[in-house]
Amino acid sequence: MSIFFPHSSFNKVSKLGLWSIWLSGFLLICLSFYASEFMPNVKVEIRKPNFLNSRISSADYKSIPKISLFSAPSLVNGSFGKRQALAVRSWLGLSPNIDVVLFGNHPSLHSFASSFGSRVQVESNIDFSFLNVPFFHSMIARAEASLSEISVLVHPETILFPDFVSTLNHAYQLDLDWFLVAFSKRGSFFPFFLDEAGRLWLREDGKPIPFHKLQEVLAQTWQWDHCKERMLMAWNNKDLPLHMGVLPPFLYGKGLHNHWFINEVYHTNYRFVFDASWTISNHHVHDPDDHKLVQSAEDSTSREHAKMNWEYNGNLQLAELYGLLSSHEVGFSDFVKLIKCGGEYMYTNKDQNIVYSPGKHSSNSLWKGQTIQSRRQKKLISCLAGYSTASIMNPSLKIKMNASVPLHLPYGLETLLPVLADENKTIVLAVAGYNYKDMLMSWVCRLRHLMVKNFLVCALDYETYEFAILQGIPVFRDSLAPRKISYNDCHFGTKCFQTVTKTKSRLVLQILKLGYNVLLSDVDVYWFKNPIPLLQTFGPAVLAAQSDEYNLIGPINLPRRLNSGFYFARSDDSTVSALEKVVMHAMTSDLSEQPSFYDTLCGIDGSNRVGDDRCWEPKTNLTVQFLDRNLFPNGAFQSLWEKTNVQAACSKSGCYVLHNNWINGRLKKLKRQVHSGLWDYDISSRMCLQSWHRMKAVTFT
Repeated sequence: MSIFFPHSSFNKVSKLGLWSIWLSGFLLICLSFYASEFMPNVKVEIRKPNFLNSRISSADYKSIPKISLFSAPSLVNGSFGKRQALAVRSWLGLSPNIDVVLFGNHPSLHSFASSFGSRVQVESNIDFSFLNVPFFHSMIARAEASLSEISVLVHPETILFPDFVSTLNHAYQLDLDWFLVAFSKRGSFFPFFLDEAGRLWLREDGKPIPFHKLQEVLAQTWQWDHCKERMLMAWNNKDLPLHMGVLPPFLYGKGLHNHWFINEVYHTNYRFVFDASWTISNHHVHDPDDHKLVQSAEDSTSREHAKMNWEYNGNLQLAELYGLLSSHEVGFSDFVKLIKCGGEYMYTNKDQNIVYSPGKHSSNSLWKGQTIQSRRQKKLISCLAGYSTASIMNPSLKIKMNASVPLHLPYGLETLLPVLADENKTIVLAVAGYNYKDMLMSWVCRLRHLMVKNFLVCALDYETYEFAILQGIPVFRDSLAPRKISYNDCHFGTKCFQTVTKTKSRLVLQILKLGYNVLLSDVDVYWFKNPIPLLQTFGPAVLAAQSDEYNLIGPINLPRRLNSGFYFARSDDSTVSALEKVVMHAMTSDLSEQPSFYDTLCGIDGSNRVGDDRCWEPKTNLTVQFLDRNLFPNGAFQSLWEKTNVQAACSKSGCYVLHNNWINGRLKKLKRQVHSGLWDYDISSRMCLQSWHRMKAVTFT
């Protein structure tokens, strides 16, 4: 001890120092409590490492999930545009674990896809309208059937960047079923292009530009696009479906379908739905000339303008028909937002005063964790301030409806014929009322599966007309068609049946006079393969018709055995003259048109019969050829409908078609066809079964 500091003095100095330190600490604690009262109330939940894997490094690249991007390119002046090509290249360059599926059935799409290599596939096995517009519900079903870990639906001109993959990697690690949406940004120019490998973005001078620098350039002029048809949607293919409803048959790209779909996913509450607009950079170039081109097209042809209105109005009526009610509306501002602060993903509510990191999802709580200490709050507050001052306008899904406006296809019979007829000017015609709408759809699905596109439907009532329009079927209304059609009592022998059948022969005659060949097929005729090439081998002045004879041996051209529910007529003078006689005879008859066909062409009691399978009408020089029943069997021939395996029995005999006749009653006919397996329409999903089965069988290599 120094002589200058006696022992007692030293103790006093030490005690005084300890008291001053303690008092300073107490004052600092009080000051921190006081300051915290003025800080915003921010609660953050800690990420659980057992629920979220650590950040993926380059060494773990193989662990990146398999991602399938689905899109439907549109033709631009007969080809697929440069912007769509740039968009696809930007997708492929993000990761070798990304595959692309392009929806479409135009022949040039295969050439477009092949230019990108094997990772781009063309999918034409979905449902399309007769104008080749894909159905949105069929696209979604195909994407849901993907074997990839993540499915993405993206606009064909959307350019994606590296943060797309990193965001999906983060979402993939969530231990829950999720669904994300992301708004797009648009600008009038994009002064960058990809290198040959498709991985590096280059300036106009050819020098590489880092992603963050590219973002800075785009941020100066690019703005949020509130057009929800360009929204990106993604989900993980895990355990739960996207929603519990049934999507209406919306036409893709014609508005409202994204509204409906997101609304259903959100309110079904099967999945955690969040907005990833802040963490996924998806951009598209807005060309001011696009509007001028569209306007020019609208001005140049009123029919094209009417077609566009019809497509949009059809989706509008579907949205109302299937109940987009105010009680179910949701604004995107309701969604939890995914943001990134300090390299860490966070989720914030619309008020942005609570931030979460996800824990394990359970039925009781979506979030688990604990409040962090205030020392991190300042950084979070600063980060959140940047998001809150530049928020996206989040429009509601509320839609103004007007159900009083009827839906009319902007095409009549005379304008549909040249659009639909094949190279030989042949049309397949069906006539149906609302009582047979499901059988009509099964018939349409079957023809679509056989790639028969030259079919046309005459609707006997407005309900069938509107139903066919919304299903994308080429349809027209006949002004002279009967107005009162019984739903369950319009089978063979009834007054309703007699009236309906006479409409068919009159329409066939009308189309023949317009210069088109006609294959008339009732919707209860099941097609195993396309019979048109065979039927076209019959020469001019020949009407090829199905025989209704059921005896296995003997003539098939006996009286009243010509079936007017399936026949092929050529547009020539002899056939037109003969059909005129049939129509005139049917107008004065109390029976259906079927006896008028036989009595007029084959003569009373078969006086014009030639051999066992033909007739010859001398005044018009028309030959009636009764078709081979092994190839074109009626509903009573060989009891085919009673076989255990109708498909196999008909395949053995080489059937082209099988008529579901010789049975009375719509319900009995419907039941027989469904139970036989010769049914191609899923009423619940409103999709063709062949398309759905092929979707389920899809695998990626």
